[in-house]
Order: sequence, then structure tokens, then C-alpha cells
Amino acid sequence: MTAPARASNLWLPFTQMRSFERSPRTFVRADGNALIDDAGNRLYDAVSSIWTIVHGHCHPRIVEAIARQAATLDHATTLGAANPVAETLATRLCALTGMERAFFAADGASAVEAALKIALQYWHNAGVSGRTRFVRLDGGYHGDTVGAMSLSDIAAFKAPFGSVTFETRSYDDPAAFGDDVAAVVVEPLVQAAAGMRLVEPARYERLQGIAPLLIVDEIATGFGRTGTMFACERLGLAPDAICVGKGITGGALALSATLVSARVYDAFLGEPGEMRQLFHGHSYAGNPIACAAALASLALFDEEATLENAARIAERAARRLDALQRHPLVREVRQAGTMIGVELRGDAIDALQSPTAAWRVANGLYERGAFTRPIGDTVQFVPPLSSAPHEVDGFFDALTAELERC
Repeated sequence: MTAPARASNLWLPFTQMRSFERSPRTFVRADGNALIDDAGNRLYDAVSSIWTIVHGHCHPRIVEAIARQAATLDHATTLGAANPVAETLATRLCALTGMERAFFAADGASAVEAALKIALQYWHNAGVSGRTRFVRLDGGYHGDTVGAMSLSDIAAFKAPFGSVTFETRSYDDPAAFGDDVAAVVVEPLVQAAAGMRLVEPARYERLQGIAPLLIVDEIATGFGRTGTMFACERLGLAPDAICVGKGITGGALALSATLVSARVYDAFLGEPGEMRQLFHGHSYAGNPIACAAALASLALFDEEATLENAARIAERAARRLDALQRHPLVREVRQAGTMIGVELRGDAIDALQSPTAAWRVANGLYERGAFTRPIGDTVQFVPPLSSAPHEVDGFFDALTAELERC
């Protein structure tokens, strides 16, 4: 494959641009579960464009909802005003989660930032001073804005930014739960950015009754990724806030939400002069077009039996992983529903011209028609929940063949 000449001012996230200038990876179209690059190659989107695509790309139901809404009300501020699409989506999300209110933002990190500020102002409004610290799981990742990054525990993502991050405490520290803690923030079941690292359900049991406020980050795990609509359903948790994003619109548009319980929301009610309202907001919060896409995506879960197909994908992948686990170049396989990581023995694979052994494998997968992005030594497989059996098998066939070539 010959790389096309590049002349671009675009700066890509988490990408070494010197290498990318020699890369052929520019996607120009999408169809179903595939991306099409500018050389005409069709790539199975085996990472759901970083865990966002649910029903496949350019789903006509979502496309139609976007076009209809764009012609009716493209945007209106939610700072002191509402729109019916945002109200309907808020009602739908609260019904799904048992929460009381939905506060909208654009991306997952923004939803986490909102949750942190909600927690801090909750205690302020309650007249409780000193509750300003946060507790998080080891190995966590919650986004790249300052607050979300402070909660994260992956050095590569935050090491250069220590001057602007704040101290957070490990959930495993016996002294973590002092009377200065505002909230505990956890990812449920799987820590995706840590390489699809699985967390045993028993580890969450001690949260019951000890967390001053509990914030569950469902940005990566929500909307069917682990087998249920939300992963916390399987843990018996009673969160005070849930952060959702990524798959909320089926992957079509940027949208996120911080969902809060009645206990939390009620602390912000008062007379105008009391200044108890939430002092936080975003220009595009509750954008009607994005909310319309989200409502169409949620409808598709019923219309296309999305969770049932996700279960079939997970079952088929589990059978392939059982065989792959025995491969001499595979250190471990990890799976929570359709969130799957295949950790390679990086020291046993020659990376050749690639940054790491896993990148060598991912580059080979691209040549074989599957697009994914590794995390450290781990090759991700987080497919669209609309994936067909032959697409799942095709990915594992390609991965097995690529490992045989190493």
C-alpha cells in the first residue's frame, strides 16, 4: 500500500505526527461496520472508533433523525432555557438508570469534570466544609481534562502535567476514606484505557455504605458494551452520579451526560438569591441535534435487539479467545462482554519499524482489513454491537494469521 502525499495542518491526538505523515490512514467514508480509507480500502472498525460506534456507521435511522432535527432546531442554549429534545433524552436516560436529572456536556471528560464540581458544590451547599478529596481505583482513566486527568492513574497520560493536577487517593489505601473525601470515582467491571483490565465485582462491595458520594464512570462501559445497558447494573451499586458518553449517540455525534440522584439534585434547589444553582455549564450542552441522534440510537436497542446481538458477539469472541489464549505469543486475554483485550508477549515479538510489538500486529491487521489501536502490549477488540459473525471471525482469523507471521 502506497501512502498518499500529505499536506495538512491537522494535529492528531495521541499520535506521533512524524510517523503519521508517512501513514496511509485517512478515512473518507463509512458504511455499516466498516471504514473506507482514501485508497479505497475497506476496514472493519474493530475498535468502534474508540468505543463509540454501536449500531454501525451512518445508520439510516440516526442519519434521518439528525437531518430532521437540524432542519427544525439546530441549537439553542440550555443556560436558563430548555428544548424538548434534550428534555426527552434526559427523561429516557433517567428512566434507564434510576437517576433523577441529566446534565449534558459534549465528551466524556467533560461529564467527569461536571461530576467532580457537582460533588464539591454538593457539600458546599450542604454546609459541610473540608470534603474536597477524591478516591479512585488504581489503574483508572477518566479523560484528559485537568480534573479527569487527576483521577487517572496511568503515568503515560499525566506525567508531564503534574503542575496542574491535584492529589487523589487510591481506593486500596486503608487511610483513603477520611472525613475530607467528597466522592469515590470508579470505572465498573473493566478499565478500558488500562488495556481492558478487568476488575473483580467483589472489589466494589466495600463501596456500599462507605462512600460519601459515589460516581460511576460508564463512559466506556455504557450502552451495552459489557452485556447489560450499563455495567453498574451487574454490581448492585447505588451511585449518586453516573457519567455516560461515547456510545450515547451511537457514535454519530459528540454528547455526554452526568446523571445524578434525587439526593444530589435536591441540594442545588433554593431561592434565586441563595446562589445554590450549579455553577458549571457548556455552550453546546443539550444540543438538539446530538440529543436527537441519541434518542434514535436508544430506540434502535429495542428495534434491532442490540443487546441480544452483543451477547452473540461476546459468546463467539469467547470461543475464539479460548484458542488464542494458548498461542505462545499471547500473555493473556481479557473480556467483559464486547470489551476485549489480547495482551501480547511484547518481548517475544520483533517490532520491526513499528513503535511496539502490538503496533506491528495492529499495522498488520490493517493490511488484512481490520482497524484497531493497541494500548501498550494489548490489542483491542471492541466491535460495533451490530457486528455479524463473519466479521468477528474475520478479525480473529486475521489476528491469528498476523501472530503466525511474527
